[in-house]
Amino acid sequence: MSRSTIIIVIAAVIVAVGLSSVFIVDEREKALVLQFGQVRSVKESPGLAFKIPLIQEVVRYDDRILAFETQSLEVTPLDDRRLVVDAFARYRIVDVVRFREAVGVGGVRSAESRLERILNAATREALGSVASNTVLSADRAALMNRIRDTAKIEAENLGVAVIDVKLKRTDLPTQNLEATFGRMRAEREREAADEIARGEEAAQKIRAQADRTQVEIVSEAQKQAEITRGEADARQNAIFAEAFGQDPGFFDFYRSLRAYETALKEENTSLVITPDSEFFNHLKGIQSE
Repeated sequence: MSRSTIIIVIAAVIVAVGLSSVFIVDEREKALVLQFGQVRSVKESPGLAFKIPLIQEVVRYDDRILAFETQSLEVTPLDDRRLVVDAFARYRIVDVVRFREAVGVGGVRSAESRLERILNAATREALGSVASNTVLSADRAALMNRIRDTAKIEAENLGVAVIDVKLKRTDLPTQNLEATFGRMRAEREREAADEIARGEEAAQKIRAQADRTQVEIVSEAQKQAEITRGEADARQNAIFAEAFGQDPGFFDFYRSLRAYETALKEENTSLVITPDSEFFNHLKGIQSE
């Protein structure tokens, strides 16, 4: 092998070693320099960094806020109505050294598995201390904060800061839905029956009041009619008496005509009266004239 070839080979090796000793830390990540599995240095600032080739290695971790969803979890509140809960959490790696020591080579996947167990325990503890109606009410936000605070303390051992926890879904298990809907349906039907009964009672009261008012109005109208009729009859009799006093003959003649009209107004009227009856006195007078 010629001298120039050897020089080229040595130069290539030097370049390769030099390049393998340099690495770049992105602004969105943190890096650990490991030597035989032990942490030798932490690179948190973006830019160029160095390591010993072949002996040291670089492990990178995302410095951004990460998110993951837990598997569906079944919890039992105080009123023994089981609920199926899905949670959503956001977290950030704040201590890469402790994170590495806690999860080892498992990295983020191993950390999220442990975080899920922490969240499940915190969720069971928080939701198990209240009734199911509280979980579904406006107090739900306070429960989520309580779960977050509990998980945040536990996650410090992982070098992780839990930023937020949300309960995405809080439903009844499928096998309990039909029974719950049945109870809700029965309750609504009972409320409807109560409303119908109260409506019928109110209707009966209104009808009774209307009937009583009708009787009172009719009675008052009949009373006023009798009074008016009596006054009219009295006035009529007074007029007849006054007319009789002025001309008794005419009054007698008028009364006879009214009697004829009353007696003969119906069709097929038959009267059996003697010819010399006083009923025909005025007619006889008209005939003689």
